[in-house]
Amino acid sequence: MATYFISDTHFGHDNVIKHSARPFADIEEMNEAMILNWNAKIRPDDTVYILGDVCFKIKTEEAIRIVSKLNGHKILITGNHDRRYLKDERYRALFDEIADMKAITIDGEWAHLCHYPILDWDKKFRGAWHIFGHIHNRLSAEYAIIRNEERMLNVGAEIVGYTPVNFRELIACNVRFKAENEPW
Repeated sequence: MATYFISDTHFGHDNVIKHSARPFADIEEMNEAMILNWNAKIRPDDTVYILGDVCFKIKTEEAIRIVSKLNGHKILITGNHDRRYLKDERYRALFDEIADMKAITIDGEWAHLCHYPILDWDKKFRGAWHIFGHIHNRLSAEYAIIRNEERMLNVGAEIVGYTPVNFRELIACNVRFKAENEPW
């Protein structure tokens, strides 16, 4: 049983392909690739923390169909695009837990999980990590600040290769992304 993380999959959202420069021709290709990536890595007894924005711009029935295909125990840390789907009990039932924020211990380290990047979190000054999503791969003014925070980890789908990653992989993905993306 292993633990993984991902955020901002945006299943069904065609504009995210252009907005975040995703390497897919259309939403069908994107959805299929992310489901295949997910299920190739995640076993039924693994836990995946999804830090928000699972689906967007699709009907609830389609969101249920997609999420029900994903392996593992899914824990949702809600994002700004999740509220609509969470009104449906059938969708809520696909998650083992749903929370706005969550503090966990992973590989012996503290981590604070939230969809949104925040600059001060519980136990920050004791070495805790902050794992977040929301900003995708945007190189905004906020990114210039975040980039200098070693213990802030962006788990956006674009950063982690459109597949859930474990904690050590998440650190490596962020080191690589920061090295390749100097702020202007």
